[in-house]
Amino acid sequence: MAKREGKEKNNWKKKRRQEYLEKKEFRYYIFCEGRATEPNYFQGFKRYIEDNPIYRDMVLIEIEGCQAETMRVIGKAEEYVRENKITKGQIWCVYDKDSFPSCDVNGVVQRANMLNQKNPELQYHAAWSNECIEFWFMLHFAYYTSNNHRSEYKKFLNEKFRELGIGKYEKNMDNIFETLMNGGSPKLAIRYARRIIKNGEGKTPAEIAPGTKVHELVEELAKYLPEEMQRKFKEN
Repeated sequence: MAKREGKEKNNWKKKRRQEYLEKKEFRYYIFCEGRATEPNYFQGFKRYIEDNPIYRDMVLIEIEGCQAETMRVIGKAEEYVRENKITKGQIWCVYDKDSFPSCDVNGVVQRANMLNQKNPELQYHAAWSNECIEFWFMLHFAYYTSNNHRSEYKKFLNEKFRELGIGKYEKNMDNIFETLMNGGSPKLAIRYARRIIKNGEGKTPAEIAPGTKVHELVEELAKYLPEEMQRKFKEN
C-alpha cells in the first residue's frame, strides 16, 4: 500500500513539474564544471530574473554543479536531458581548459554541434574559458591578452578588488555576481570577450588562449534582468 502511494506521489510530482515547465517559454539548463564558483555567479542572474515581474513566469533557469570537467560536463547534461525527457530549451556547458587535453576541450564543441542536428528546439552550447572562469571575471576590469595560469588571474582580481575597495577575490564567493556587476563593467567584459573571439577566428577553443565564450550565456540571461540592470550589460 505504502509503495503504491509513494509511486502515485512521484507521478504527481512529475506531472506538476511538467506543467510548470510547459508554462515557461524560455528555458535554460546550465551545467557547470564546479559546484560553487560558476553556479554562484549564474545564481545571481537567476535571483534577479525570478524577481523581475515581467519575465519570472516566462523564463526557466536550472543550474547544476557537476563536479566534472570538459567532456564529462556535456555527458552529465545529456544524461539529465534523457532522464527528465527535456525536448525544448538551451543546454549550456560551462567549463575550463585548465590542464585538460585539447581534444577534450574542443570535443565539447564538436559534440554539441552533433547533438544540435537532432532537435532544433533543443540546442547545446559550450561556454568554455581558457584557462579558467577567472579570466571572464577579469575582463570586467581590463582588456587582457596574456596567457597566464589561474593564480595570476586571481592575483590580478585581488589587486583590482583592493584598489576599488570591494574586498578580496575568493573562489566560491556568494556575491560574485553583484560584485562584478557593481564593481566592474559587464558591458566591457562582453566587448572584450567578443574582440578576443573575433581575433581568434578559425582557431579552436584550446588555441584561443586566453579566451572565453561565457559572455554568450551572459548576454542571453541579461535580456531578462530588470531594465535598470540590463543597462550594465548592454552598449548604449
